[in-house]
Amino acid sequence: MSKLLLFFVLVFYSFSNSYAKPPYWGTIFDFPDIINSNDPTTFQELIYVGQDHREMFDRRKGGRWITKKVFLFNAIYEDRSIEIQVNPEFNNYENALEEALTYSKVIGRLPNFLLTNVKTIWIHKGNNDYGGGNQNLLIHIGRSVEYISKKILEETFIHEAGHTSLDWDWGGVINKSQWYKAAKKDKEYISEYAKQYPKSEDVAESIVAWIAVRYRLDRISNGNAEIILKTIPNRLKFFDEQNFDMYPLVPRE
Repeated sequence: MSKLLLFFVLVFYSFSNSYAKPPYWGTIFDFPDIINSNDPTTFQELIYVGQDHREMFDRRKGGRWITKKVFLFNAIYEDRSIEIQVNPEFNNYENALEEALTYSKVIGRLPNFLLTNVKTIWIHKGNNDYGGGNQNLLIHIGRSVEYISKKILEETFIHEAGHTSLDWDWGGVINKSQWYKAAKKDKEYISEYAKQYPKSEDVAESIVAWIAVRYRLDRISNGNAEIILKTIPNRLKFFDEQNFDMYPLVPRE
């Protein structure tokens, strides 16, 4: 497994029509209802396959790679299977099952294109940031308390899955030039976080706003819709042209 893990910290508001600075600090906080618990999920079942050793990244103690004999589950979705690796600190199968089941359902609410490169999910205790990258989604359940209370759990997964499934294409190598051309035309970033870390956070921050304005206009204010459209029109157009598989966010034709 590559040690070149790119896990991106979610730290995180004013707007000017003169583009003096980005309109938001971090997009997940301003669009808390893009996806919610009433929306459909592609999750179908969870299969326990026992315990085995896996190498995982753990943000605690400054962030480190660990190898543990973890609880393993196969989360079955309509179009894919994802291996969920639960830290043995949860002590028994029942506790591990509860955590794996909770997040399997939530992640299944994301549009399919965001799960394209998600092969594994790591679940740990600890009040630490989630992460995306390395064909993985990283969860520290202590931080879930904050995300759930602010109603941004699904939006956090949009951001992190954006890292996992899009960064290697646009923030990384394949379509880098096309993405950067679109970003340059916009003259501004959608958030302070994206502007602070343009090479690692711009795609993940922008994809949240794109989904909000293109597929959830009824869940955001007219003011926020106008801000997004004025701030990143070229990035939005770039996303439009990708013909993403948006199911189950939208019905299949």
